[in-house]
Amino acid sequence: MKPFDPHGQHPGPKVHFIEADEKKPAAKGGGFVRLLSNLMRTRIDKSTHRIRIVAFGFVALYGLIGGKLVYLGMKPEPQTLRRAASEAASAARPDILDRNGEVLAADVKTVSIFAEPRRIIDKDEAVELITAVLPGLNANDLRERLGSRRGFVWIKRGVTPSEQQEVFRLGLPGIKMVPENKRVYPNGPIAAHVLGATNVDNQGIAGIEKYIDNQGLGDLKGAGFTMTAADLSPVQLAIDLKTTHALRDELVKGVEKFKAKAGAAAIMDVNTGEIIALASYPDFDPNVPTDALDPNRMNRMSVGVFEMGSTFKALTLAMGLESSKYNLRSSVDARGALRYGRHKIGDYHAQNRVLSYPEVFTYSSNIATAKIAMGVGVEGHKAFLRKMGQLDRMRTELPESAEPMVPKRWSELSTMTIAFGHGLAVAPLQAMMAVAALSNGGYLITPTFLKRSEEDAKKDAPRVIRPETSESMRYLMRLNAEVGSAKNVDIKGYFAGGKTGTANKAIHGRYSQDRVFTTFTAIYPSDKPKYLFLTVMDEPQPLPETHGYRTAAWNAGSVTGKIMERTGPLLGAPPRPEAPKDPFPALVRVGINTSGSAGR
Repeated sequence: MKPFDPHGQHPGPKVHFIEADEKKPAAKGGGFVRLLSNLMRTRIDKSTHRIRIVAFGFVALYGLIGGKLVYLGMKPEPQTLRRAASEAASAARPDILDRNGEVLAADVKTVSIFAEPRRIIDKDEAVELITAVLPGLNANDLRERLGSRRGFVWIKRGVTPSEQQEVFRLGLPGIKMVPENKRVYPNGPIAAHVLGATNVDNQGIAGIEKYIDNQGLGDLKGAGFTMTAADLSPVQLAIDLKTTHALRDELVKGVEKFKAKAGAAAIMDVNTGEIIALASYPDFDPNVPTDALDPNRMNRMSVGVFEMGSTFKALTLAMGLESSKYNLRSSVDARGALRYGRHKIGDYHAQNRVLSYPEVFTYSSNIATAKIAMGVGVEGHKAFLRKMGQLDRMRTELPESAEPMVPKRWSELSTMTIAFGHGLAVAPLQAMMAVAALSNGGYLITPTFLKRSEEDAKKDAPRVIRPETSESMRYLMRLNAEVGSAKNVDIKGYFAGGKTGTANKAIHGRYSQDRVFTTFTAIYPSDKPKYLFLTVMDEPQPLPETHGYRTAAWNAGSVTGKIMERTGPLLGAPPRPEAPKDPFPALVRVGINTSGSAGR
């Protein structure tokens, strides 16, 4: 039976407590056993204290976990991600405007998708889901990128809003988005070779875009400065959008009509050097810059070098006048071919007689022009061409430029052939600069694609010929439009002048008889020139309406006339109802007949 409880309580189990001071021998390790035994005892008076300790432990543990989560949430992105995001955000570029404020290039906000491979849990699943909503991606390439150990990889740049939403709905860890600036060119291929292009990181890789980066924008980005388009002043060009559109349209029609390999055209303000319009065709759309990699789409105005044919005769005749060995009353014997060793120089439109100085120009005599150059001499010829900027690389804002192809050994024969445009190859824009100097009073002004005043243009421009020589050359070019090979620009009310040039192309070291490069230069108006036009055609073909001819007057000259007639009103220089009176007063004062009789 259980013992009776005198207090009326139910008898419980008998508990025997061992006192610490009991005289019993201690077993080996007994101290540790007793300590463990004491800890395991469940005395009611100590349980509250233990619960508090345990609760505090749990609070500390969960506090540590929570703190770690907060830290991870607030932790800066890895360095590679920070740098990539910073570059994307700071890649803003200034707007590019035409001379009238029309937008030629601008930034738009877009979003790009990137991944942090180390944070992606299931890479195969991520590839499958992402390629489902972005079908243009290569699955194998994406799997390889996501399987790398890098902290940052691009998935797709410049996604559409719908693509952005689809990827966002996937909710994949390690897949993120970053805002970027994307360059757009609202006018497509118009002025493409001037504007250039940008790469996927919005960095300039050609044309004015690369020029902008070279002026310090690239350095600012490299230093980590974050900029927006609003922080950058627009870059205003000399290019006129409407005029360039009209010029390109007529050029494309001309290239297609004459079945040419390519063509190019430009309009320059002869008093400021500003390039008002420029096109080289085939061209490209800078919104798709990879098209520019095709060699046939190069900028033939500044990158290609060509023998300019008879347009160089203008330089030779100006050199003769400048040397004082010739004047407009001079005569040059063009009877019979000009022989030099085993070489023979003849005329395309041979007159076989003595020609007056103006007739040398209007009949485009190779024989007479070569004799004028030899009259000046080899060294004088070289010095004059160097002074006119034809023997050294011409630099403009466009990073792309070509160096002239100059004879390694400049002989007397070199002077003879270069006099009429064979044996020296230059960029068409470079030749344009020299012709502009012949018409603007003698100032050699380097072409520019930026807007500037006449005062600024002439501040550092050297005077390379006398004003009297310039007026004589304007007279000769006008005369050539009236009675010579430049009749395509003899448009009523424009009082234009010009010069043709046809050069046989050198193929494998020999001149081809059926491949030509044609050139046409024109000034407008001839009495007080404002604009210089230049058109080139690469390998134009003869047509029935050209009577089988492929020379410049029939193709490059025809296109130039159409460009002039169409762009004149756009340039603020519409046709005049009457021809100017006394257009060449200096010549009249010295007794030169400027009535258009070619000196006869």
